[in-house]
Amino acid sequence: MPEVIYGRWAALETLRAGRRKIHQIMLAEGSDERGAMADLIKAATERAVPLKKIPRRMIDDLTRSTNHQGVAMRVDPYPYVEVETILESAAEKKEKPFLLILDLLQDPQNVGTLMRAADSVGVHGVVLQDRRGVGVTPAVVNASSGAVEHLKVVMVGNLVNTIKSLKEEGIWMAGLDIGPNLLPLDRADLNIPLGLVLGSEGEGMRRLVRETCDMLVTLPMRGHVQSLNVSTVGAVALYAAWQARSWQGWQVGKG
Repeated sequence: MPEVIYGRWAALETLRAGRRKIHQIMLAEGSDERGAMADLIKAATERAVPLKKIPRRMIDDLTRSTNHQGVAMRVDPYPYVEVETILESAAEKKEKPFLLILDLLQDPQNVGTLMRAADSVGVHGVVLQDRRGVGVTPAVVNASSGAVEHLKVVMVGNLVNTIKSLKEEGIWMAGLDIGPNLLPLDRADLNIPLGLVLGSEGEGMRRLVRETCDMLVTLPMRGHVQSLNVSTVGAVALYAAWQARSWQGWQVGKG
């Protein structure tokens, strides 16, 4: 069944990515049509996507959100891929595989923020578990400002088995954790075929996921608060891994 994406940037990047069939874009009557909204209208017109202006309250009802910025878009469901597609992407680019693996994160805002960071550092793909965790929902697309539309995302039934299979492909698993006697992030070798594993908010990684990791790393801290939000930890680790790769693939305007 079609989904309703909302938010100007989420809708614009969905258009630009071109991976979903777009049925219709609805704009709130009286919306400011400058900036991102102007880009969205132009892109929709170029692609012959139907545009319709409707009362803002109708978009409120459609999206069940007031954070829609006057835009709602009816689209086909998100196009998940297989693990092999991620590995093929790395091989085609002649790069060491670089994956983000999320263990049952629950908050769409955190997942979306991580997806945005993952896209910005050029990960080859993201792995999620299809039970109890958040998938690529409209809220996640919005929180990622549409970045997830450009990512290759895999939804698996058993995360531990998938991690084991990736290890058999030569990919090292680095779990982000907190606690004593863990390897500080700045001392970890991240310039390797790598899967960064993040656990859920509050609970962290499940025991079997943690035990399947090749190494457990942590962010050194010197302040009074001894933990950070998972999306903050993930973003720091993703950038550290990209830096370890000598900022591979960096271009002016994309840094």
